[in-house]
Amino acid sequence: MFIGPHELPNRLFVAPMAGVTDRPFRQLCKRLGAGYAVSEMVTSRKDLWNSLKTSRRANHEGETAPIAVQIAGTEAAMMAEATVYNIQRGAQIIDINMGCPAKKVCNKWAGSALMQDEPLALEIIEAVVEAARPHGVPVTLKMRTGWCEAEKNAVALARRAEAAGVAMVTVHGRTREQGYKGFAEYDTIRAVKAALSIPVVANGDIDSPAKAREVLAYTGADALMVGRAAQGRPWIFREIAHFLATGEELPAPPVLQARDWLIEHLHDHYSLYGALTGMRSARKHIGWAVRALPGGEDFRQSMNLLDSCEAQVAALGEFFQILADQHERLPYLPAQTAVEDPDQEESTRLPA
Repeated sequence: MFIGPHELPNRLFVAPMAGVTDRPFRQLCKRLGAGYAVSEMVTSRKDLWNSLKTSRRANHEGETAPIAVQIAGTEAAMMAEATVYNIQRGAQIIDINMGCPAKKVCNKWAGSALMQDEPLALEIIEAVVEAARPHGVPVTLKMRTGWCEAEKNAVALARRAEAAGVAMVTVHGRTREQGYKGFAEYDTIRAVKAALSIPVVANGDIDSPAKAREVLAYTGADALMVGRAAQGRPWIFREIAHFLATGEELPAPPVLQARDWLIEHLHDHYSLYGALTGMRSARKHIGWAVRALPGGEDFRQSMNLLDSCEAQVAALGEFFQILADQHERLPYLPAQTAVEDPDQEESTRLPA
């Protein structure tokens, strides 16, 4: 699969998630089977480019190509300027954010709020494509199915984006109104794929190898984007890749192998954020990694009281060593979110 001139090793993508998909996490997911990863969104506001948060998000030191940066904003000229700014700092692909449902983003008419104003959305798309073209950098678009159930305009907007020169479109199968509630639907993604000649990526509720295969088959999408299911389980990409290639489930990783991956990630995380901020922000990554393991919740609570990077690494190593003494491979506990309503359970399945 290609995005512009960039050939990707596979069609499994890491979704851009604010506060999650920083450079260390993207690199970890790529090492564990993802073919492509998009950065956290970078603001188009020039006055914030020198902030510590933005400078970290624009840091691509040692990152494997292609480097994809997502930008967000509400003014075409500012988005064009942000495009050039990020290209000058190493971006090889620019992704336009029209999918974020967060209130602090949508209240400023950025993210998925732009889907309510197609003329403005198209003006931004055209400005970004025009700014990227002299540099030979392709532009992609991530959006939702629409603003709400009554206003699903993904197909119309995707067609206009393709005509404007966008190289790829990703669709999250929810409206902005849904946020992350309920279930993703794939009919809209299927319709977008049928309407376009450029690659289309399916996103939303892809949390297992079997679900990945079902979504690919139903939507006809060119690729899959995984977000929340990779939090604490970055090896889901190698599991999906193996299943798509062989039809067989890959066993859970050996406990000590998972430990080594996670500790390597922690050190990379600390190097980007520094000791104090890195220690605090690493807590969520550690919590995600242990939440479905025996004793994970108790460990998470005690780990959150630690106040140094060294103590975090030592505690995580000890937790996994104790686990390894009892299990060769990660022993995931049954999901604690069983659905009681059979109609609700049915709605999680793909249409026939």
